[in-house]
Order: sequence, then C-alpha cells, then structure tokens
Amino acid sequence: MSALTNNRFILFVFLLLPLFAALGTASAGEINASTFGKVAIEGTDPVAYFTEGRAVEGKSSHSVEWRGAVWRFSTEANREDFKADPARYAPQYGGYCAWAVSRGYSASIDPKAWKIVDGKLYLNYSKNVQKDWQQDIPGNIAKADANWPKVRAELE
Repeated sequence: MSALTNNRFILFVFLLLPLFAALGTASAGEINASTFGKVAIEGTDPVAYFTEGRAVEGKSSHSVEWRGAVWRFSTEANREDFKADPARYAPQYGGYCAWAVSRGYSASIDPKAWKIVDGKLYLNYSKNVQKDWQQDIPGNIAKADANWPKVRAELE
C-alpha cells in the first residue's frame, strides 16, 4: 500500500470513528438501550436503585430480555425480582431522561443521576440537568407523562 493510499485510509477511518461511537451509544425504541447489544440503561441494575439506594453496574451473567432490551442485574435475586414485576423496577419513560421528556424530546442518561418518587424510578441526563428537574418534580412529571406518548412514538 502506497503512503498516499495509507494516508487516505487513515483519514477515512478517522472520519468514521465518531459515527461508530455514536452508533454504539445511541438509543432507539421505547427503551433507552445501546445500539449494539440492546443493553438497557447503560447496563445499570434497575432493582438496585430500590434495594441499595444507588446505581450498581449489572452483570451480563444476570440478565433478562424485556421490551426488546437486555436488562442487567448485579445479583440473581435482583434479576428474579425484576422478572416477577418489571414495571415496578423499570425506570419511567423507557429509561430516557425525565427532564428531556418533560420538554418533549428524548435524551440519554447518566445512571448516577436518579431519583425515586412515589415508588417510581426517574433518570436524568446528568446531575446538573437533574438539579433543574428537581426544581418542580411534580410539574415535570406531569409534563413528561403528557409528552411521553408522542416522544415514544417518535422513538419507534
């Protein structure tokens, strides 16, 4: 391979890297899941928010498919609890940012930006966005509940 061809190949790969990175983390469909592997909420155990009060990384060995996504759990017991009642543990709005949905669009999340309100899990894009969302939790939940059907339809 000549030096010019090699340089063009390197430039081509360099230009495609952002596209591949975006594809690997993009969300598609009703559940916020990675494009590759369809792992929900960045592999975080949704049950652990309720049982441990913190974001805990799930393990691929403790996983279950639900609503077209793979959900991971830190323990087999958490996996079984989720299987018994997924709606109890799954985050609202398919695991998309609650603030974004309250504004009429979807956005990814930071698993460490979360809150349980009235027994339901809400996730946010970041801790800074979460601060804004927390300024009016009831109002933002009402807006997100109203917007979710339209946002969900746009995701499918």
